[in-house]
Amino acid sequence: MCGRFTLASDAEALNQTFFDFAGPMDLSPRYNISPTQDVAVIVNTSTDTGESSETGQVEFFHWGLIPSWAKDPKIGNRMINARSETLSEKPSFRNAYKRRRCLILADGYYEWKKIPGDKLKQPVYIRLKSQKPFALAGLWEVWQVDGMDEPLRSCTIITCSPNTLLEKIHHRMPVILPQDTYAEWLAPNQQSTKPLQPLLIPYPDEEMEAYPVSRFVNRPTNDSQECIEPFEISDF
Repeated sequence: MCGRFTLASDAEALNQTFFDFAGPMDLSPRYNISPTQDVAVIVNTSTDTGESSETGQVEFFHWGLIPSWAKDPKIGNRMINARSETLSEKPSFRNAYKRRRCLILADGYYEWKKIPGDKLKQPVYIRLKSQKPFALAGLWEVWQVDGMDEPLRSCTIITCSPNTLLEKIHHRMPVILPQDTYAEWLAPNQQSTKPLQPLLIPYPDEEMEAYPVSRFVNRPTNDSQECIEPFEISDF
């Protein structure tokens, strides 16, 4: 799964990666993004209108997808991730998979590994060796009930089986999209999602790295560079 991630890259790195889809951006660094918080996303603004658009814009959606038919928004607390293998089957995700896909901006994420003889799991920070920002494959929805002035837009991160580097840490990993697939993932009016399914695969392990960090990151309110500083542990 993916339960915490970071987006702390500077404006130059963000613009090199996402300029073609969102134009210039300069976001405040975040080192401990947690479920129910707002996360930076890029959506294809033509998804619902049918009109063509070359670029979107960075928007901020609630992390934890709330289906349009939900009666209680708390359902989103259980939908921070969506399994790639069952997107077309699950009522909560299948319509979004067809029509409302997004890029969720990140430059690393955390996972917790079981350590023999230790009751507490060891937090691990995972990123690209290049340390460049990247896009996680996401889905989004709009939720609104009577009495709400503005609709609530929410999203979920798609996960897949892990690559060989990460399988020793956790049995799932978020889908990291290669940069040359962003346009395909955002393309509106797909007649079928079958061409998209091959995109939802583990990112190449040789391009990634993982290292232990301190349990400082366990507290969601801790949001500083200390979260990603390497932590020495003999059994990692």
